[in-house]
Amino acid sequence: MTIDTTNFQFLGQVGRYQGKVRDVYDLGDKLAMVTTDRYSAFDRNLALIPHKGQVVTQVAAWWFDQTSDIVENHLISCPDPNALLCNKYKVIPIEMIVRGYITGVTNTSLWHTYSEGQRDYEIFTLPDGLRKNDRLPEPVLTPTTKFEAHDRNLTPSEAAKEGLIDEAVWEKLQDIALKLFKRGQEKAEAAGLMLVDTKYEFGQDESGNIVLIDEIHTPDSSRFWLKETYEERKAAGQEPDNYDKEYLRLWFKERFDPYAEGAAPEVPEEQINELSRRYVYVYEALTGKAFEPRSDEDSIDKNIIAALEEVQNLENKI
Repeated sequence: MTIDTTNFQFLGQVGRYQGKVRDVYDLGDKLAMVTTDRYSAFDRNLALIPHKGQVVTQVAAWWFDQTSDIVENHLISCPDPNALLCNKYKVIPIEMIVRGYITGVTNTSLWHTYSEGQRDYEIFTLPDGLRKNDRLPEPVLTPTTKFEAHDRNLTPSEAAKEGLIDEAVWEKLQDIALKLFKRGQEKAEAAGLMLVDTKYEFGQDESGNIVLIDEIHTPDSSRFWLKETYEERKAAGQEPDNYDKEYLRLWFKERFDPYAEGAAPEVPEEQINELSRRYVYVYEALTGKAFEPRSDEDSIDKNIIAALEEVQNLENKI
């Protein structure tokens, strides 16, 4: 069973937004975020991957708990294997990309810009002689735009000039993002994985306090490599074992130009099943729990309604 799209109507709902992989229900001061099994890359929806939405949802919920001492997050509860109920905040319109290695195949990837000759990134400078998939001397930040048709790399001064963020908020985001990444790398390594790079999204409450939103350290928003094979494959000039969406990104990149017009090739079932297996592996390695696929009887909307009623009851008692 795969989940392609949802279309619910909840009491108090003021809007519904369909993102690349999520269906988000605006409930006024809260959001119900349903993660589907859609696979998105190169700004296209390209396949459906069994269990992908459930893994992303439950891995994100696990990481929110593991990092709540670093920064407050928007999670209220996880009422369904594919859904998060969250508080709604004013979104900061940039994505904080943290990279521990130089890699990637998209136009905004660090390897792409480096291979074209860029060395100065304003807040850090890279040395000559780096090879693809090398570890960086230290993690670096490469923020991008949000809410644009195609992500665009930003420097802090560009973000300030465009009115996206002020210097004080930037300093806070930078500190939080690097702390989150350090925690992520430590826990991933303990699970036999390497957290290569990731993206964080943040919001602000009415007092201006920064809150982590969206998701964190999932195989959709992060790159994970298998630790035990990294050195051997790198020495052989091979790509690392990718346990994230890069697995299929590389498959597509070898077969067509994803930025040109035209239909994408159909993904063979064996590739789809292998990516599904790798997502499940990440969940089990990180959490230490056996993955239990959602039941066909699970009703996403009913589970969300029950969670909303529970929250309302608690709020009425306060």
